[in-house]
Amino acid sequence: MSELSVLLQSARKLGASEAAVVTAADIVVDDSLAERCREPRCEDYGLAKSCPPHVGGPAAFRRLLELLPRAILFKIDVPAEVLYSSESREVFQLLHEVASGIERAAAEMGFSGARAFAGGSCRKIFCREHRECQALGEGGACRHPQHARPSMSGFGIDVARLFTVAGWEMNWVARHSKDISTRMANVCGLVLIG
Repeated sequence: MSELSVLLQSARKLGASEAAVVTAADIVVDDSLAERCREPRCEDYGLAKSCPPHVGGPAAFRRLLELLPRAILFKIDVPAEVLYSSESREVFQLLHEVASGIERAAAEMGFSGARAFAGGSCRKIFCREHRECQALGEGGACRHPQHARPSMSGFGIDVARLFTVAGWEMNWVARHSKDISTRMANVCGLVLIG
């Protein structure tokens, strides 16, 4: 079995609904998508080390794509009503854990530069009971380095395009949609590998 097949299998074992291999050429980085973190301002903007303006943004991500030409894209399908409930934190925690797990598995296979990205602010997911992101403090270290990964949004990653490349249907449901209780939604992550 190829290394990439093993990583796809790992993604599913860790909790991904589906996983696919994509290339750097498949990953569209759009500066305007990253700008949405700032304007209209995301409620988590500036509050975590993994979110803008504390990440390198689209320019840094494009440089990473030059070094790491392949990636594992994965998604987790959940009932839409869960994403707008008190259970959403657990879904996003799983998302970060799957991303970090794939990254770790890739590193163990020799892809030492593997880099994982996930959706959502790590502060809201892992440190919401704390007033501040410890990693932003002087000499501070992340409280959850084993799982917390940078948010895909801050790098301008075009997730809709990636879903198309993978052949997946993107299920997006607005918070106040009439049929939220009957619909599925997706969250996703990306792990760059060499």
